[in-house]
Amino acid sequence: MQMKTPPCVLTIAGSDSGGGAGIQADIKAMTVLGGFGMSVITALTAQNGLGVTGIHAPEPEFVALQLSTVLEGFPVAAAKTGMLFSAPIIEAVADCLAAKNFPLVVDPVSVSQSGHALLKPDAVEALKRRILPIADLLTPNRPEAEMLAGMKIDTEEDVAEAIRRILDMGPKAVLLKGGHFEGGSTLVDWLGEPGKAPRALPQSRVDTVNNHGTGCTLSAAIATWLAHGCVMEEAVVRAQQYLHLCLEKSYTPGKGAGPVNHAAPYMG
Repeated sequence: MQMKTPPCVLTIAGSDSGGGAGIQADIKAMTVLGGFGMSVITALTAQNGLGVTGIHAPEPEFVALQLSTVLEGFPVAAAKTGMLFSAPIIEAVADCLAAKNFPLVVDPVSVSQSGHALLKPDAVEALKRRILPIADLLTPNRPEAEMLAGMKIDTEEDVAEAIRRILDMGPKAVLLKGGHFEGGSTLVDWLGEPGKAPRALPQSRVDTVNNHGTGCTLSAAIATWLAHGCVMEEAVVRAQQYLHLCLEKSYTPGKGAGPVNHAAPYMG
C-alpha cells in the first residue's frame, strides 16, 4: 500500500525554549496528526514552566525572508500564526501572505499564561488591520476576544456580540475559546461565521495544571486538519478532541506548569 504524503503545514510563531508552546508545540501537534510541519520564527523566548524571562525578535526583513523561502519551496496546504510580537513583524508577515491560496488559522497571542506580554501595544492595531482580514479562522480566548471586540464578555449574549464585532474586522470565522470562562465540568467553545448564530461546541473540562501551550496546540491541530481537507467545523471538533486527549494524558516534565502531552494518541 502506497503511503500518502503528509500535507505541508506552516506555523508562523515564536519559539518556546521550554518546548511546551509556540513553534515547538505546533510542530509536535502537526507531526502527530499526520502533517509535515514547517516554521517561521517570529521571536525567541527564554521560558520554562515558571514563566518567560526574555524575548528576542529577529528583524522583520528576516522573518519575511523565512516566510517567502518556505512559500517558494513547499506546497503549503494550511498555515497558522501565533506570537507575532510587533507591528513591523505583522506588516512583514501580512505582505508575504497577501496572495496566499491556503487556509490560515490566526491565534491572536497577546499574553503568556504566566502573564508576560507577547504582543507589543502598537501591534494590536496592526493585527486588526493586516492579519484579521486574511484569517480563515481566528481563535481568541476570552481576554483576547475582549481586547479585540472592546467589551467585557460574561454572558452568551456577550459572546454573540463579541463574535459579531470581530467578524466585522474581516476573518471568515471566529472560534471564541471557553477555557477562561468559569464553569463546572463542561466548557464551551463558540464557532461563529458571518450571518449565522454562534454554534456551541461543548467538551468536558479536564482537571489538570498542565495546560501550557493549549492555544498553540489547538490552532496547530485545526490547521493540520484543514490541510487534510476537513471543512472548518470538522477541523475544529477534531482538534478539540485531540487537545482534550493531550490534556488528559498531560504530565509535568520540569518545574511549574507542564505542557499538554502532544504524543497522547500513541500512549495507552
